[in-house]
Amino acid sequence: MTGPAGLDLTDIHHAYDGNPVVRDFALAVAPGELVCLLGPSGCGKTTVLRLVAGLEPLQRGRITVAGRVVGEPGRDLPPEARGVGFVFQDMALFPHLDIAGNVGYGLRKMATAAKRSRIEGMLSRVHLDGYTRAWPHQLSGGQQQRVALARALAPAPRVILLDEPFSGLDTRLRSAVRDEALHLLKSDQVTAMVVTHDPEEAMFMADRIAVMREGRLEQIGSPSEIYTQPASEFVAEFMGEVNRIDGVVQGGAVRTPFGMLPVNGHADGLAVHVLIRPEALKVNGAEQGIVSEPPIGVLSARVLAARLLGRTSWVHVCLQTDPTHRHDGPGGPETHSHWHVRVPGQFLPAEGSDLQIALDPRQAFVFPAPVPT
Repeated sequence: MTGPAGLDLTDIHHAYDGNPVVRDFALAVAPGELVCLLGPSGCGKTTVLRLVAGLEPLQRGRITVAGRVVGEPGRDLPPEARGVGFVFQDMALFPHLDIAGNVGYGLRKMATAAKRSRIEGMLSRVHLDGYTRAWPHQLSGGQQQRVALARALAPAPRVILLDEPFSGLDTRLRSAVRDEALHLLKSDQVTAMVVTHDPEEAMFMADRIAVMREGRLEQIGSPSEIYTQPASEFVAEFMGEVNRIDGVVQGGAVRTPFGMLPVNGHADGLAVHVLIRPEALKVNGAEQGIVSEPPIGVLSARVLAARLLGRTSWVHVCLQTDPTHRHDGPGGPETHSHWHVRVPGQFLPAEGSDLQIALDPRQAFVFPAPVPT
């Protein structure tokens, strides 16, 4: 990263009534970069946004916007002086102002003609031409969210923050508004931070994803890195469905129903969890793209159910393991016969039919099992 970050958070710590909600948080967002804060409810995502916006006094650490310090203990610039736009989860449009009044709220120092031109231009960009005299209650949820985005972008902020901005919309509308918002943010090259608890939304929106857990950063990286190289069991499971078995490392590998899976960096005798993505199970006869690394093992599997989910199919199977190679003995994983398989396109094998399945080792992750307390 060259020059000052678009947004820089250093050593952020925040507590409510003595209970820490953000701990040792540090994140630099490059100018024009879009970072998603991803994590479960209550992990501190929205608190981070509120601290950046100046809606909470900073208790420890430092926040800079485009190289200018806007927050540190005892020195907090007010929200309107930070050069930061905010799109709230519930839109928070002013009901007593028409749409022009809402979009122009942050343009009060602009000359009348220039202000009118800016309002009309922003509404055009969010496909709401002609709505200047409409009122918020006359608009649909998707239209209100577009107005909220136009209002946040109208003053040309250095940074824009979006807190679960699409969660109140139905699935189809959420996808359309999200796509429009992404193109608008990227075309303006605005530094953006988006809070979401939806991994698919984060992968769609983000240049980088920052996964949070209990107030701390668990991992940060590109969507591809977060999904295919999770740093912890928490990240792997939060990012998507997994098949899970228990095992013990022996000779640099762990036994699975498909055979021995090599592991790196784990000592022999260590109890581990093996997490296997549903798409890691390669079905003979299903269209599954290119596999750059040869799969391991080939097992028969009995189909329990198959469901079409649009662009993918979801198949429940029972693995038919060789009875002479039981997997519940010393050093082997617990028996786990019910597995989930995801394949692209329409693939609906009949219930009770048999499939041949192999394992793509690139999508199998091994983590130390937690020590019982």
